[in-house]
Formats: sequence, structure tokens, C-alpha cells
Amino acid sequence: MIFRLLVFMSLLLGLVSCGAEPKWSEQSEIDRVVTRAPGPATLSLVTVINNKSGAGAHSALVINASQRVVWDPAGTWWNPNAPERNDLHFGITDKMLGIYIDYHTRESFDTVVQKLEVSAEVAARAFALASAYGAVPKTQCAVSTGRILRQLPDFAEIPAGYSPKRLMQAFGALPNVETRRFEDIDADDNSGLLPQN
Repeated sequence: MIFRLLVFMSLLLGLVSCGAEPKWSEQSEIDRVVTRAPGPATLSLVTVINNKSGAGAHSALVINASQRVVWDPAGTWWNPNAPERNDLHFGITDKMLGIYIDYHTRESFDTVVQKLEVSAEVAARAFALASAYGAVPKTQCAVSTGRILRQLPDFAEIPAGYSPKRLMQAFGALPNVETRRFEDIDADDNSGLLPQN
């Protein structure tokens, strides 16, 4: 028992030292905001693109399964109406999704959303994998998102490397992906879009 506790504590400290920020909202907070987008189950890859370099700056995944959530690995976005368990945010209404996209889209960054209809089983599996993944260290947004996607049927060829843009290109090559690019002229300092403590 003591050995298991020591192993658990060392793993937890390892996560923290790597920059992962574990968070765990209470189930009652999550139950209060559960929502699902109407229509079929979908996966939407979100990629933030640096307009100056053209490089990918961040990867995230919107999962519309039994509920709609945002997997935002190593992300900085938060909202009190979207409780978080590690890097998975709940209560993603259309308005909340708009707030999330607006936070990332600004003068120097566009946001690309690639939406793909999937079976209910695939969406449920993605939701389960994201729920179990844990807090993600900084710089590993594309790695963790790719790892989740690769475990789903028909996504085995998706890369799990450090490049959000490479992940976006591979996801975009899948059949029937709907792509939308968001642009904004907001200043690069987006801290004002986060709620004040």
C-alpha cells in the first residue's frame, strides 16, 4: 500500500514538474452544465495558426458525444461556466464554443475548425479517452490530441507529434471534413477575454 502511494505521488510530481496543471471540478458542477449539440455525433479539430509564421500554435478537440466538451490540452482558456477536469471542459454550449474560439482568434492568430461527423460509438470513445488522459504538459497539445485520435477507428494514420499544423493537415485529408477559418483583428493580448477572479 505504501509502495503504491509513493509511486502515485512520484507520478503526480512528475506531471507537475513537466508543466501539467491538474484540475478536478466536482461532479455536481459538471452535472449542472451538461449540454449536447443537436444533430449527429462529431469530432472537431481546432488549430490555432500563427499568421506571421504560418505555424500551428495550439491543438484542441471538440467532442460532441453524449455531451459536448472541449479537450484543450495544456491550454490557457477557462470559464467558470465550463468546469474542467484536467484539460477537458464541460458545458460547451454554442455560446461557450464561440467564446472559446474568440479567445484564440486575434490579430496574429487565426483559428481553423475542422468538423467531421462520426458514429456515436466513435464519439463516445473519444470522450472516454479524453476523460481518462489526465493533465497535459505544455507543448504537448498536438501530441496528446493525436494520441487520442489514433485510438479511434479510421484515425490510425493521424500523427501524434508536436506539430499542430501537421495534425491539422492530416485531419483535413480525411473524407467529408468541413473546414472553417476564423479571423479577428483583436489585439494579441487576449487576457481580457478571460473572466476576472
